[in-house]
Amino acid sequence: MTLSEQLFDKAKNYIPGGVNSPVRAFRAVGGSPIFIKSAKGAYLYDEDGNTYIELINSWGPMILGHAHELVEKAVSDAIQKGFSFGAPTRREVEMAELICSIVPSVEKVRMVNSGTEATMSALRVARGYTGRDKMIKFEGNYHGHGDSFLIAAGSGAMTFGEPDSPGVTKGVANDTLTAPYNDLAAVQALVDANKGQIACIILEPVVGNMGLVKPVEGFLEGLRKICDEEGIVLIFDEVMTGFRLAKGGFQERCGVIPDMTTMGKIIGGGMPVGAYGGKKEIMDVVSPAGPVYQAGTLSGNPIAMAAGQAMLTHLSENPSVYTRLEEIGTTLTNGMKANMEKIGLNYTLNHVGSMFTLFFTDKPVNNFEDAKTSDTALFGRYFQAMLKRGIYLAPSQYEAMFLSTALTDEHIQTILDANLESLKEVV
Repeated sequence: MTLSEQLFDKAKNYIPGGVNSPVRAFRAVGGSPIFIKSAKGAYLYDEDGNTYIELINSWGPMILGHAHELVEKAVSDAIQKGFSFGAPTRREVEMAELICSIVPSVEKVRMVNSGTEATMSALRVARGYTGRDKMIKFEGNYHGHGDSFLIAAGSGAMTFGEPDSPGVTKGVANDTLTAPYNDLAAVQALVDANKGQIACIILEPVVGNMGLVKPVEGFLEGLRKICDEEGIVLIFDEVMTGFRLAKGGFQERCGVIPDMTTMGKIIGGGMPVGAYGGKKEIMDVVSPAGPVYQAGTLSGNPIAMAAGQAMLTHLSENPSVYTRLEEIGTTLTNGMKANMEKIGLNYTLNHVGSMFTLFFTDKPVNNFEDAKTSDTALFGRYFQAMLKRGIYLAPSQYEAMFLSTALTDEHIQTILDANLESLKEVV
């Protein structure tokens, strides 16, 4: 038995399912999870002494690779002055100013401690600002584990959501309306059926949580038009895409500006952090400026702010980071497509910038129903074949891969060689 297997067995005695986040349990891909001991650059090192080139990067934030010296130094310096104060600091102000200068939609911002906290807070603010109760979300979009977001699709565009987890009440579900991603007509039908009742529409502008799915032409523009006409707050959840697909997030890349944006991951350089922000008039309803309450002892803590300031300053001053990420993403995905052509496969590969997903289906994937046509058992075998060759992928068909600038041309070739051999092995 490996040390990782021993640790997993022990963990199951003290932690529900043996993990602190469900996807880590490897249930979607089989086998036992790998327990990580350390990481540096493009590599993970496990408790059994194995080394992996990895394509998760802590689900997005390690855009420069693991333990980058700039972030490492910022954290080390900040720790010398204390861990947490529960009081305002200069760095919070500087960090807020930096975010507002980078993200097109953000005129004011509030720091929190996770992406889930950011989306929960943004929803409450949108409701408080509009005086309305209902929201629209999209099938397959994940916005954290807040009750309002754990709602499965109804039987049609006009149907109320059903709770997708025990512990979520029917009352919460009744205020959550769901539509298929990329289906503007379904959104319009929901809006028409609930006139004057919808506070916000929230979505991942590029979805990373049913695998990588791109918005079709005109979809985001159409949502912006509906929200403008109906007085609805448009919220982009850029916890994954923010500062990754472009310096100012996907909203900068696509030119559609939401009313509010939720952020996480990268703004802490990998430290636990999140934020939500938007138009001044919306954000000024947040306490103590306004009546909508939200608070957190560790919000804006100095360690996370130091890490985030180092990361965002570097990204802001070095646009070459994004040029390189585009090169890596294009080279890797083009190589994977070429590999599939060599062996006569026609699986779908969706890609934007430094994010991608190989779906084990020959159907184009534009929404959650499309994504569910994937052969998940085959993905599980592919995951294990890649792992055996030293490549660590996201352990689910329904998760995007994230690339970093730590990947060299040699790393890319190693990944492509493993991809070809793994596909030959499992198909």
